[in-house]
Amino acid sequence: MNRRNFITLVGAAAAWPLAARAQQPTPVIGFLGASTPETNLERMRAFHLGLKETGYIEGDNVTILQRWAENHVDRLPDLAADLARRRVAVLATYGTAPALAAKAATTTVPIVFAVTEDPVKLGLVVSIARPGGNLTGINNLTTELAAKRLGLLRELIPGAVKVAVLVDPASPPTKTTLREVETAARAVRLPIQILNASSSREIDAAFATLARERPDALFVGPGFLFTSRRVQLVHLATLHKVPATYSQRQFAEIGGLMSYGSPDTHRQLGVYAGRILKGAKPADLPVVQSSKLELVINTQTARMLGLTVPPTLLALADEVIE
Repeated sequence: MNRRNFITLVGAAAAWPLAARAQQPTPVIGFLGASTPETNLERMRAFHLGLKETGYIEGDNVTILQRWAENHVDRLPDLAADLARRRVAVLATYGTAPALAAKAATTTVPIVFAVTEDPVKLGLVVSIARPGGNLTGINNLTTELAAKRLGLLRELIPGAVKVAVLVDPASPPTKTTLREVETAARAVRLPIQILNASSSREIDAAFATLARERPDALFVGPGFLFTSRRVQLVHLATLHKVPATYSQRQFAEIGGLMSYGSPDTHRQLGVYAGRILKGAKPADLPVVQSSKLELVINTQTARMLGLTVPPTLLALADEVIE
């Protein structure tokens, strides 16, 4: 064999693995959310970060197919069924309603969820340590932290004698959130007033009631509606000069007084999606209970409201926005 033929054969052999890799289909992740892509840009960036940690980059070696219900929960079953029909490699969901819709849509496609309360009680998995079936994911403990969040609000406003609690009755986490808040309020003999809102117009109406009743503070419950309407909520709280606490830092970043919750949910969601793409089975991946919690205080808003944040609370804060 002459030298030229030998080099040609070696070059062709080296190219075979590259050609084989090039022919392998790019895995597709389905992502199902209840609100809108515009209000979830930061969460999706965190999801991409988690995927990158496991070696996956959208447009390079993975494709993400997003479906958003645009705040219409009744659309979720059809959107989940569509993703299941497309045989995505993993179906990632954010929120209780999307997770339940995904579970109803398929028993074979691996599902990774992020929810705000115990997924065992929701019927998503059989146990935290050994989920079983085709689902696993992250519990960011939002509802379980409701009592703690109320306590932080009282520490900020120790003279509060009445607190309004704004919830969306159509949101799955509301029942658990109210139970936690009511139990905590009873323990310290703090009267609370429940305000319901399931639309932008009803949020306005709730604040009109708040303006008449004049509670000392406002506890805003979790839910995709409130997250997508966070600018409206923060604006109205500022307009009516009511100190308010929220479950996500995005509220504090745009002028909300205080937030307390997990900042790491979507990165963890991306990590789990990546691990499943690499071959892990949902049944063997324990549900992650968020351990990274974050207190954010906006002192500029506090000053505008005439509040002095206690030094002890400032010392507890993970971030102080000046």
